[in-house]
Amino acid sequence: MADTTGYDEMSQEMGALARTQDGFLGIESARDANGLGITVSYWASLQAIAAWKANADHLDAQREGRARWYDRFQVRIARVERAYGFEAH
Repeated sequence: MADTTGYDEMSQEMGALARTQDGFLGIESARDANGLGITVSYWASLQAIAAWKANADHLDAQREGRARWYDRFQVRIARVERAYGFEAH
């Protein structure tokens, strides 16, 4: 990702848009200093995922991402069977 101009704004917009979609459960994202990162979004069903993929504003953002920010990316659709964690207070 050579030119990051506008990336953070688009990421925030897409996060806000995703939160308004039926079936949205959550989102997590992390980036390193070089811009390499991962974003995981959680959805209630395959139908909710398909609706998000077909959202017109999301499609526009994907096109812009391919043109401006990404040399490559991968999408994985997976089911979370169990999740747990620990947090010290």
